Amino acid sequence: MLTNVATALFGLADLWVIGQLGIPAAQAGVELGAKFMMGLLVVFNFLKTGTIALTAQAAGRGDEAAQAAALARASGVALLIALMPLAIPLGLDFLNARGAFAEEARTYVSIRYWGGPLWLVNAVLVGWLVGRKKVRAVLVVEVAANIGHIVLDLLFVLGFGWGVAGVATATLLSEGLKLAVLVGVVAREAPAAMALRAAFRRATWDKASLGALFRINRDLFLRTLLLTGAILLMARDGAREGPLVLAANGILYQLFILSALILDGFEASAQVLCGEAVGGKDRRRFDRLIRALLLWGLGFGALVTGAYILFGAPFAASFSTDPAVTATTLAYLPWAVWLPLIGVTSYVYDGIYVGATWTRALLVTMVAAFTTYALVLWAAGSLGNHGLWLAFTLFFIARAAGQALLLPRLRRATFEA
Repeated sequence: MLTNVATALFGLADLWVIGQLGIPAAQAGVELGAKFMMGLLVVFNFLKTGTIALTAQAAGRGDEAAQAAALARASGVALLIALMPLAIPLGLDFLNARGAFAEEARTYVSIRYWGGPLWLVNAVLVGWLVGRKKVRAVLVVEVAANIGHIVLDLLFVLGFGWGVAGVATATLLSEGLKLAVLVGVVAREAPAAMALRAAFRRATWDKASLGALFRINRDLFLRTLLLTGAILLMARDGAREGPLVLAANGILYQLFILSALILDGFEASAQVLCGEAVGGKDRRRFDRLIRALLLWGLGFGALVTGAYILFGAPFAASFSTDPAVTATTLAYLPWAVWLPLIGVTSYVYDGIYVGATWTRALLVTMVAAFTTYALVLWAAGSLGNHGLWLAFTLFFIARAAGQALLLPRLRRATFEA
């Protein structure tokens, strides 16, 4: 949870610092540019989650060679993806970028784009460390990268007056800092040296091993693509309402993502612990973990919602010095306040499904939830931005419901086999 809070500071710092300029178009431009980069990169988050699952299951079997091979394979895939040309054209047009904030968004993306390969390799290294339960080391890395990021944000935006370009440059440089520290941490792990040797072994790249990696990653890629699509549709529909609503939605999204990343601590725990239980064929431990994770997740979800009820309004208001942006944000704030409690069950189930490598079922439930989201989004168009947040909320409820229905059958199939 602490590691994820540190991760959340990247987006929070960017939006808060640019908000101090009191220019809605600049704040809307950062919001739209960040969503574009998220759409471009987060679809490859399977590199992290797939690596966590395979590394944790290998750890459950006590197999260090398999952990090393998992690192080598995932790093190889990340580097191949990084070599692919990442195209920007049409993306911002799809997100309804218009007028002054469109130019700001293009400025942000044109700089931040070059950090894409760094982000991909970082995802693999973090996933491998989490799969080995080296979460404290990841926390140190995230804190170091975020301190550097916040200092650079303040220096470039408020000190040098670079505006949106300063935010993007700070993010790019902090990704490079994060990669350098991660490489140093990973190099100290025993299987890391084995991974370098494994990268040159033919067995590491055999058809069966690569097939397992790509099968898991294919399902996770498509699932993440749908999740990212839901968020991009939200940004696209918000942009139709103009820069005020788009800027307000950007602030509310940061509140949502902060709570989601805090509660994703339970998802990451589920990935590692349930992966170990499946790898060790320990059905009793697996069942205990499910109960504990759901109960603790709901408890913390209620705590985060309570904190937002008490402090959410002044916190949200601090993100902009423009009174119109602040008033618009507060009008829609209740949606972000209740999402932590509503969404936490789906986060926990995501972790259970990834840890158990039930990735095809995870994809099926995401397809059903996305269909629900799209239908509600279309039906609630007359409600404006409230309809948008209603559809987004029901998206999480549909995900959790589908996962809960499928879990008993998947559990029986896994442990009886």
